[in-house]
Amino acid sequence: MKIITWNVNGIRAALGKGALDWAFDRHPDVLCLQEIKARPEQLTEAQRTRAGYDVTWNPAQRPGYSGVASYYSASPLDVQPGLSVERFDIEGRVLRTRHPDFLLFNIYFPNGQRGQDRVDYKLEFYARLLEICDELHAKGENIIITGDFNTSHMPIDLRNPKENEKTSGFLPEEREWVQKFLDHGFVDAYRRLYPEKEQYTWWTYRFSARERGIGWRLDYFLVSEALFPRVKDVVVYDEVMGSDHCPVELVIE
Repeated sequence: MKIITWNVNGIRAALGKGALDWAFDRHPDVLCLQEIKARPEQLTEAQRTRAGYDVTWNPAQRPGYSGVASYYSASPLDVQPGLSVERFDIEGRVLRTRHPDFLLFNIYFPNGQRGQDRVDYKLEFYARLLEICDELHAKGENIIITGDFNTSHMPIDLRNPKENEKTSGFLPEEREWVQKFLDHGFVDAYRRLYPEKEQYTWWTYRFSARERGIGWRLDYFLVSEALFPRVKDVVVYDEVMGSDHCPVELVIE
């Protein structure tokens, strides 16, 4: 089974660049898109749909902002948008789908770079999600969380850690929340498989950062510890263009 995650930084722009053709040519079982910045009615039917796939949308209330969408080759057993907290759910950041062997969260985590209030919002979002996951783990559920976490966990996960210690995305309190998920039964699948590999999934459009290799690893697959033995690979397609993020693929038995 293959699951691809990709922050497309605007689905209409990605479609215009033909970027999603690459993703569907990989024939994923599930494609999780973040930061779609559109409502389905703003797209044509040809843009919204793909042969052989069903799709669920969770756009933000605010036009041109945030939003997630999940495409699947086999319809999930259940779909639930949001975290059941209105101030989070109006931003269209979460789709939870049930598959035969696991629950999958497609998430666009908040960005904290607009000020301390958004950092606080981001940390509260992490806390609410972990509360839900703790309850699910207690019931014996296996979980995969994927998407744009908007946080680099460790110094190896960004090119210039020292220079960014006071930048949202690498603040100690943000990194601590990623660690809390790992302390609560999750595995960072890529890092467990590749403990010393340096690859990034996001590059600012400024300063020719991507060409210069100045990036951050912001896009993750966190997998329940009990499910991790079935993980075969996590592939970062850092050569694939079409967004300021690149796609990442989980291969699971």
